[in-house]
Amino acid sequence: MDKKALIDLIGVYAQANGPAGFEHEIADSVIQHTGQYGETTRDSMQNVYVRRRGNQGDRIRVQLDAHLDEVGLIVQSINSRGMLKVLPLGSWVAGNIPAHLFRVRNRQGVWIPAIAASKPPHYLTEAEKKQGVSMDQIELDLGASSRQEVLEDFGVDLAAPVVPHVSFHYDEHKDLLLGKAFDCRLGCAAMTQTLKVLDQDRLDVDLVAAFSVQEEIGGRGAMVTARQIGADLAIIFEGTPADDNFASADESQTSLGKGPMLRHMDRSMVTHPGFQKYALDLARQAGIPVQEAVRSGGGTNAGLIHTEGRGIPCLVIGVPVRYIHTHYGWAKLADVQSAVDLATALIRSFDDQILEKLLY
Repeated sequence: MDKKALIDLIGVYAQANGPAGFEHEIADSVIQHTGQYGETTRDSMQNVYVRRRGNQGDRIRVQLDAHLDEVGLIVQSINSRGMLKVLPLGSWVAGNIPAHLFRVRNRQGVWIPAIAASKPPHYLTEAEKKQGVSMDQIELDLGASSRQEVLEDFGVDLAAPVVPHVSFHYDEHKDLLLGKAFDCRLGCAAMTQTLKVLDQDRLDVDLVAAFSVQEEIGGRGAMVTARQIGADLAIIFEGTPADDNFASADESQTSLGKGPMLRHMDRSMVTHPGFQKYALDLARQAGIPVQEAVRSGGGTNAGLIHTEGRGIPCLVIGVPVRYIHTHYGWAKLADVQSAVDLATALIRSFDDQILEKLLY
Protein backbone atom coordinates (compact mmCIF):
# COMPACT_ATOMS: atom_id res chain seq x y z
CA MET A 1 0.00 0.00 0.00
CA ASP A 2 1.44 3.38 -1.04
CA LYS A 3 1.35 5.18 2.30
CA LYS A 4 2.15 8.66 0.99
CA ALA A 5 -0.48 8.42 -1.74
CA LEU A 6 -3.09 7.38 0.81
CA ILE A 7 -2.19 10.29 3.12
CA ASP A 8 -2.38 12.71 0.21
CA LEU A 9 -5.77 11.30 -0.79
CA ILE A 10 -7.12 11.67 2.75
CA GLY A 11 -5.91 15.28 2.77
CA VAL A 12 -7.62 16.07 -0.53
CA TYR A 13 -10.90 14.51 0.56
CA ALA A 14 -10.86 16.00 4.07
CA GLN A 15 -10.24 19.55 2.89
CA ALA A 16 -12.87 19.46 0.15
CA ASN A 17 -16.06 21.33 0.98
CA GLY A 18 -19.28 19.33 0.95
CA PRO A 19 -21.96 19.74 3.59
CA ALA A 20 -25.11 17.68 3.21
CA GLY A 21 -26.99 18.77 0.09
CA PHE A 22 -23.98 20.61 -1.35
CA GLU A 23 -21.59 17.78 -2.24
CA HIS A 24 -20.57 18.99 -5.72
CA GLU A 25 -16.94 19.78 -4.86
CA ILE A 26 -16.17 16.52 -3.06
CA ALA A 27 -18.05 14.59 -5.78
CA ASP A 28 -15.76 16.17 -8.39
CA SER A 29 -12.73 15.13 -6.37
CA VAL A 30 -13.94 11.55 -5.99
CA ILE A 31 -14.58 11.23 -9.72
CA GLN A 32 -11.07 12.51 -10.40
CA HIS A 33 -9.52 9.91 -8.09
CA THR A 34 -11.66 6.88 -8.99
CA GLY A 35 -12.25 7.21 -12.74
CA GLN A 36 -9.42 4.84 -13.60
CA TYR A 37 -11.01 1.97 -11.65
CA GLY A 38 -14.21 1.57 -13.64
CA GLU A 39 -17.19 3.30 -15.19
CA THR A 40 -17.86 6.40 -13.11
CA THR A 41 -21.21 8.18 -13.17
CA ARG A 42 -23.00 10.79 -11.10
CA ASP A 43 -26.75 11.11 -10.59
CA SER A 44 -28.82 14.26 -10.07
CA MET A 45 -28.32 14.14 -6.29
CA GLN A 46 -24.50 14.03 -6.70
CA ASN A 47 -24.22 10.36 -5.70
CA VAL A 48 -21.13 8.99 -7.47
CA TYR A 49 -21.08 5.39 -8.73
CA VAL A 50 -17.99 3.43 -9.72
CA ARG A 51 -18.83 0.20 -11.54
CA ARG A 52 -15.65 -1.82 -11.50
CA ARG A 53 -14.03 -3.02 -14.69
CA GLY A 54 -14.59 -6.74 -15.07
CA ASN A 55 -18.17 -6.75 -13.80
CA GLN A 56 -20.22 -9.28 -15.75
CA GLY A 57 -23.78 -8.51 -14.69
CA ASP A 58 -24.78 -12.09 -13.84
CA ARG A 59 -22.89 -12.63 -10.56
CA ILE A 60 -23.32 -11.78 -6.88
CA ARG A 61 -23.33 -7.98 -6.71
CA VAL A 62 -21.52 -6.26 -3.84
CA GLN A 63 -22.16 -2.62 -3.02
CA LEU A 64 -19.53 -0.52 -1.27
CA ASP A 65 -20.76 2.67 0.39
CA ALA A 66 -19.17 5.75 1.96
CA HIS A 67 -20.92 9.07 2.31
CA LEU A 68 -19.57 12.25 0.76
CA ASP A 69 -21.24 14.81 3.00
CA GLU A 70 -19.92 16.38 6.15
CA VAL A 71 -21.78 18.13 8.96
CA GLY A 72 -22.21 21.80 8.16
CA LEU A 73 -24.60 24.73 8.36
CA ILE A 74 -26.87 26.68 6.03
CA VAL A 75 -27.62 30.40 6.13
CA GLN A 76 -31.23 30.93 7.19
CA SER A 77 -31.32 34.73 7.35
CA ILE A 78 -29.15 37.87 7.34
CA ASN A 79 -29.97 40.56 9.88
CA SER A 80 -29.54 44.32 9.65
CA ARG A 81 -26.17 44.14 11.43
CA GLY A 82 -24.80 41.80 8.78
CA MET A 83 -24.86 38.70 10.97
CA LEU A 84 -25.85 35.34 9.50
CA LYS A 85 -28.38 33.17 11.29
CA VAL A 86 -27.86 29.49 10.49
CA LEU A 87 -29.48 26.08 10.71
CA PRO A 88 -27.57 22.80 11.10
CA LEU A 89 -26.93 20.36 8.27
CA GLY A 90 -26.38 17.32 10.44
CA SER A 91 -26.20 17.02 14.21
CA TRP A 92 -24.10 19.50 16.20
CA VAL A 93 -23.68 20.20 19.88
CA ALA A 94 -24.44 23.93 19.79
CA GLY A 95 -21.89 24.75 22.46
CA ASN A 96 -19.09 23.46 20.21
CA ILE A 97 -19.77 26.09 17.54
CA PRO A 98 -19.04 29.58 18.97
CA ALA A 99 -15.62 31.18 18.42
CA HIS A 100 -14.68 28.75 15.66
CA LEU A 101 -13.83 29.58 12.07
CA PHE A 102 -16.10 28.51 9.19
CA ARG A 103 -16.16 28.84 5.40
CA VAL A 104 -19.26 30.27 3.69
CA ARG A 105 -19.80 29.88 -0.07
CA ASN A 106 -20.82 33.08 -1.82
CA ARG A 107 -22.75 33.35 -5.08
CA GLN A 108 -19.49 33.36 -7.09
CA GLY A 109 -18.62 29.95 -5.61
CA VAL A 110 -15.82 31.35 -3.44
CA TRP A 111 -15.57 30.06 0.12
CA ILE A 112 -14.93 32.97 2.48
CA PRO A 113 -14.11 32.93 6.21
CA ALA A 114 -16.66 33.60 8.92
CA ILE A 115 -16.38 33.48 12.71
CA ALA A 116 -19.08 31.89 14.82
CA ALA A 117 -19.95 34.83 17.02
CA SER A 118 -19.58 34.68 20.77
CA LYS A 119 -20.23 37.51 23.20
CA PRO A 120 -17.05 38.55 25.09
CA PRO A 121 -17.16 37.63 28.81
CA HIS A 122 -17.05 41.33 29.70
CA TYR A 123 -20.62 41.71 28.36
CA LEU A 124 -22.17 38.54 29.73
CA THR A 125 -24.73 38.75 32.50
CA GLU A 126 -24.50 36.25 35.35
CA ALA A 127 -27.48 34.41 33.91
CA GLU A 128 -25.84 34.22 30.48
CA LYS A 129 -22.66 32.81 32.00
CA LYS A 130 -24.62 29.92 33.50
CA GLN A 131 -26.85 29.00 30.59
CA GLY A 132 -25.78 26.82 27.68
CA VAL A 133 -25.69 27.90 24.05
CA SER A 134 -28.64 26.93 21.84
CA MET A 135 -28.65 26.69 18.06
CA ASP A 136 -31.01 29.63 17.67
CA GLN A 137 -28.39 31.85 19.30
CA ILE A 138 -25.63 31.02 16.80
CA GLU A 139 -24.63 33.76 14.34
CA LEU A 140 -21.79 33.89 11.83
CA ASP A 141 -19.76 37.05 11.38
CA LEU A 142 -18.18 37.74 7.98
CA GLY A 143 -16.75 41.03 9.17
CA ALA A 144 -19.61 42.98 7.59
CA SER A 145 -21.60 45.74 9.27
CA SER A 146 -24.91 45.56 7.42
CA ARG A 147 -27.18 43.24 5.48
CA GLN A 148 -26.51 45.26 2.34
CA GLU A 149 -22.77 44.75 2.72
CA VAL A 150 -23.23 40.98 3.11
CA LEU A 151 -25.34 40.80 -0.03
CA GLU A 152 -23.49 43.27 -2.25
CA ASP A 153 -19.84 43.22 -1.12
CA PHE A 154 -19.49 39.68 0.20
CA GLY A 155 -21.95 38.12 -2.23
CA VAL A 156 -23.51 35.85 0.38
CA ASP A 157 -27.18 34.95 -0.05
CA LEU A 158 -29.78 32.99 1.85
CA ALA A 159 -29.19 29.23 1.81
CA ALA A 160 -25.42 29.64 1.42
CA PRO A 161 -23.69 26.44 2.61
CA VAL A 162 -21.19 26.56 5.47
CA VAL A 163 -18.41 24.16 6.54
CA PRO A 164 -15.72 24.22 9.24
CA HIS A 165 -12.50 25.97 8.21
CA VAL A 166 -9.76 23.46 9.13
CA SER A 167 -6.43 22.42 7.60
CA PHE A 168 -5.37 18.77 7.33
CA HIS A 169 -2.18 17.51 9.00
CA TYR A 170 -0.44 14.14 9.39
CA ASP A 171 2.10 13.39 12.13
CA GLU A 172 4.39 10.68 10.79
CA HIS A 173 6.02 9.92 14.15
CA LYS A 174 2.71 9.40 15.96
CA ASP A 175 0.74 8.15 12.93
CA LEU A 176 -1.93 10.76 13.74
CA LEU A 177 -4.31 12.34 11.27
CA LEU A 178 -5.83 15.72 12.17
CA GLY A 179 -8.54 17.41 10.14
CA LYS A 180 -12.20 18.04 9.48
CA ALA A 181 -14.88 15.84 7.92
CA PHE A 182 -13.24 12.53 8.86
CA ASP A 183 -16.88 11.39 9.08
CA CYS A 184 -16.90 10.16 6.39
CA ARG A 185 -13.97 11.30 4.25
CA LEU A 186 -11.80 8.62 5.88
CA GLY A 187 -14.41 6.13 4.68
CA CYS A 188 -14.29 7.68 1.19
CA ALA A 189 -10.51 7.36 1.17
CA ALA A 190 -10.64 3.76 2.40
CA MET A 191 -13.19 2.87 -0.29
CA THR A 192 -11.11 4.56 -3.01
CA GLN A 193 -8.03 2.71 -1.79
CA THR A 194 -9.95 -0.57 -1.81
CA LEU A 195 -10.83 -0.04 -5.47
CA LYS A 196 -7.18 0.73 -6.17
CA VAL A 197 -5.85 -2.38 -4.41
CA LEU A 198 -8.36 -4.62 -6.21
CA ASP A 199 -7.88 -2.97 -9.60
CA GLN A 200 -5.92 -5.81 -11.20
CA ASP A 201 -7.65 -8.67 -9.36
CA ARG A 202 -9.95 -11.18 -11.02
CA LEU A 203 -12.89 -11.29 -8.65
CA ASP A 204 -15.73 -13.80 -8.46
CA VAL A 205 -18.31 -11.09 -7.75
CA ASP A 206 -19.40 -7.82 -9.35
CA LEU A 207 -18.46 -4.70 -7.42
CA VAL A 208 -20.08 -1.26 -7.42
CA ALA A 209 -18.89 1.55 -5.14
CA ALA A 210 -21.33 4.32 -4.25
CA PHE A 211 -20.15 7.60 -2.76
CA SER A 212 -23.49 8.72 -1.37
CA VAL A 213 -24.88 12.09 -0.32
CA GLN A 214 -26.92 13.52 2.55
CA GLU A 215 -26.15 10.80 5.09
CA GLU A 216 -25.95 13.38 7.85
CA ILE A 217 -29.55 14.48 7.27
CA GLY A 218 -31.17 11.08 7.00
CA GLY A 219 -29.24 8.89 4.58
CA ARG A 220 -31.21 10.16 1.61
CA GLY A 221 -28.55 9.41 -0.97
CA ALA A 222 -28.11 5.82 0.16
CA MET A 223 -31.79 5.12 -0.40
CA VAL A 224 -31.27 6.05 -4.05
CA THR A 225 -27.96 4.21 -4.53
CA ALA A 226 -29.26 1.00 -2.98
CA ARG A 227 -32.22 0.98 -5.36
CA GLN A 228 -30.02 1.76 -8.35
CA ILE A 229 -27.42 -0.92 -7.58
CA GLY A 230 -29.65 -3.74 -6.36
CA ALA A 231 -26.87 -5.43 -4.41
CA ASP A 232 -26.82 -8.85 -2.77
CA LEU A 233 -24.30 -7.75 -0.12
CA ALA A 234 -23.03 -4.36 1.08
CA ILE A 235 -19.98 -3.07 2.93
CA ILE A 236 -20.36 0.38 4.44
CA PHE A 237 -17.28 2.43 5.30
CA GLU A 238 -17.66 5.02 8.08
CA GLY A 239 -15.80 7.47 10.24
CA THR A 240 -17.15 6.31 13.56
CA PRO A 241 -16.99 8.07 16.95
CA ALA A 242 -14.15 6.89 19.18
CA ASP A 243 -14.85 6.48 22.88
CA ASP A 244 -11.37 5.84 24.28
CA ASN A 245 -10.92 9.43 25.47
CA PHE A 246 -13.87 9.29 27.88
CA ALA A 247 -14.98 5.68 28.42
CA SER A 248 -13.36 3.43 30.98
CA ALA A 249 -10.94 0.76 29.82
CA ASP A 250 -13.62 -1.87 30.55
CA GLU A 251 -16.28 -0.12 28.49
CA SER A 252 -14.35 1.38 25.57
CA GLN A 253 -15.14 -0.35 22.27
CA THR A 254 -13.71 2.10 19.73
CA SER A 255 -10.12 3.11 20.39
CA LEU A 256 -7.66 4.84 18.11
CA GLY A 257 -4.96 2.52 16.76
CA LYS A 258 -6.73 -0.79 17.45
CA GLY A 259 -8.23 -1.28 14.02
CA PRO A 260 -11.64 -0.58 12.47
CA MET A 261 -14.77 -1.05 14.54
CA LEU A 262 -17.35 -3.62 13.43
CA ARG A 263 -20.62 -2.80 15.15
CA HIS A 264 -23.07 -5.54 16.05
CA MET A 265 -25.86 -3.02 16.55
CA ASP A 266 -26.73 0.65 16.55
CA ARG A 267 -30.07 2.43 16.57
CA SER A 268 -30.47 1.96 12.79
CA MET A 269 -29.61 -1.72 12.36
CA VAL A 270 -28.87 -5.03 14.00
CA THR A 271 -25.95 -6.21 11.87
CA HIS A 272 -26.54 -9.44 9.97
CA PRO A 273 -25.04 -11.96 12.45
CA GLY A 274 -23.78 -14.29 9.74
CA PHE A 275 -21.98 -11.51 7.88
CA GLN A 276 -20.56 -10.10 11.12
CA LYS A 277 -19.21 -13.50 12.17
CA TYR A 278 -17.79 -14.14 8.71
CA ALA A 279 -15.90 -10.83 8.80
CA LEU A 280 -14.63 -11.27 12.36
CA ASP A 281 -13.43 -14.81 11.63
CA LEU A 282 -11.66 -13.69 8.46
CA ALA A 283 -10.00 -10.76 10.28
CA ARG A 284 -8.66 -13.06 12.98
CA GLN A 285 -7.39 -15.58 10.45
CA ALA A 286 -5.67 -12.84 8.44
CA GLY A 287 -4.25 -11.08 11.49
CA ILE A 288 -6.13 -7.85 10.75
CA PRO A 289 -6.87 -5.88 13.95
CA VAL A 290 -10.55 -5.12 14.47
CA GLN A 291 -12.76 -3.97 17.32
CA GLU A 292 -16.31 -5.03 18.14
CA ALA A 293 -19.02 -2.74 19.44
CA VAL A 294 -22.63 -2.81 20.52
CA ARG A 295 -23.84 0.77 20.13
CA SER A 296 -26.82 2.25 21.95
CA GLY A 297 -26.95 5.23 19.58
CA GLY A 298 -25.82 6.38 16.18
CA GLY A 299 -26.62 5.02 12.77
CA THR A 300 -25.16 4.63 9.30
CA ASN A 301 -26.27 4.19 5.72
CA ALA A 302 -26.37 0.47 6.47
CA GLY A 303 -29.59 1.11 8.37
CA LEU A 304 -31.25 2.10 5.09
CA ILE A 305 -29.41 -0.15 2.65
CA HIS A 306 -30.15 -3.37 4.56
CA THR A 307 -33.91 -2.89 4.15
CA GLU A 308 -33.85 -2.45 0.36
CA GLY A 309 -34.82 -5.14 -2.14
CA ARG A 310 -35.25 -8.51 -0.48
CA GLY A 311 -33.01 -7.41 2.38
CA ILE A 312 -29.29 -6.83 1.89
CA PRO A 313 -26.81 -8.20 4.46
CA CYS A 314 -24.65 -5.23 5.46
CA LEU A 315 -21.37 -4.86 7.29
CA VAL A 316 -20.10 -1.56 8.71
CA ILE A 317 -16.33 -1.01 8.76
CA GLY A 318 -15.82 2.06 10.93
CA VAL A 319 -12.57 4.01 11.26
CA PRO A 320 -12.40 5.41 14.82
CA VAL A 321 -12.35 9.22 15.02
CA ARG A 322 -12.32 11.37 18.12
CA TYR A 323 -14.64 14.39 18.15
CA ILE A 324 -16.69 13.74 15.02
CA HIS A 325 -19.42 16.30 14.33
CA THR A 326 -17.11 19.07 15.50
CA HIS A 327 -14.44 21.07 13.66
CA TYR A 328 -11.56 18.72 14.39
CA GLY A 329 -10.91 15.01 14.50
CA TRP A 330 -8.03 12.78 15.53
CA ALA A 331 -7.58 9.43 13.77
CA LYS A 332 -4.81 6.92 13.06
CA LEU A 333 -3.64 6.12 9.56
CA ALA A 334 -3.10 2.50 10.62
CA ASP A 335 -6.83 2.15 11.24
CA VAL A 336 -7.60 3.37 7.72
CA GLN A 337 -5.10 0.88 6.32
CA SER A 338 -6.61 -1.96 8.36
CA ALA A 339 -10.08 -1.01 7.09
CA VAL A 340 -8.76 -1.37 3.53
CA ASP A 341 -7.05 -4.67 4.40
CA LEU A 342 -10.29 -6.09 5.80
CA ALA A 343 -12.45 -4.89 2.92
CA THR A 344 -10.11 -6.25 0.26
CA ALA A 345 -9.75 -9.58 2.08
CA LEU A 346 -13.52 -9.91 2.31
CA ILE A 347 -14.15 -9.08 -1.33
CA ARG A 348 -11.42 -11.45 -2.50
CA SER A 349 -13.03 -14.22 -0.45
CA PHE A 350 -16.50 -13.79 -1.95
CA ASP A 351 -17.73 -16.28 -4.53
CA ASP A 352 -21.08 -17.40 -5.91
CA GLN A 353 -21.74 -19.34 -2.69
CA ILE A 354 -21.12 -16.44 -0.31
CA LEU A 355 -24.76 -15.90 0.63
CA GLU A 356 -25.08 -19.51 1.74
CA LYS A 357 -21.92 -19.10 3.84
CA LEU A 358 -23.57 -16.29 5.80
CA LEU A 359 -26.54 -18.38 6.95
CA TYR A 360 -26.96 -18.55 10.71
